[in-house]
Amino acid sequence: MLNNDVLRSVRYTLNMSDNALLALLRDVAPELDLATLRGYLAGEDDAFFVPMNDELLAGFLDNLIVLRRGPAPGPAPATALPLTNNTVLKKLRVAFNLHEADLIDIFASVESRVARPELSALFRKESSSNYRACGDQLLRQFLKGLALRFRAEAG
Repeated sequence: MLNNDVLRSVRYTLNMSDNALLALLRDVAPELDLATLRGYLAGEDDAFFVPMNDELLAGFLDNLIVLRRGPAPGPAPATALPLTNNTVLKKLRVAFNLHEADLIDIFASVESRVARPELSALFRKESSSNYRACGDQLLRQFLKGLALRFRAEAG
């Protein structure tokens, strides 16, 4: 899934202004300006589209966690790059303080049935024999369900 799609979806979910989004991204990319941000938010078929790199999205998600949950004690662990859908899902789970039941409810709200074992497989290490890669469609469904759940709160 494109990093730009994740950024657009989280922005919509939290009803964030351009300035609020810039504030979360400036730690990662101090040179970022409004024109470039709008390129990240543009659709893939738009002439102004600018692809967002993994480092910038990882920094945005880390800053989102700090914004919503506060800073973690001690140094933050480095995010492994390239960014996978599983990593994005994990970071969003932490940022929105979601438990297993919450995740199942979010998937159910968009008529996607995910069983507990499947869900737990998404959060395992890649080296685990029970690891399951999170596909683009599953991440899209999660983002849609997240928006349904949190959009009203952000209003």
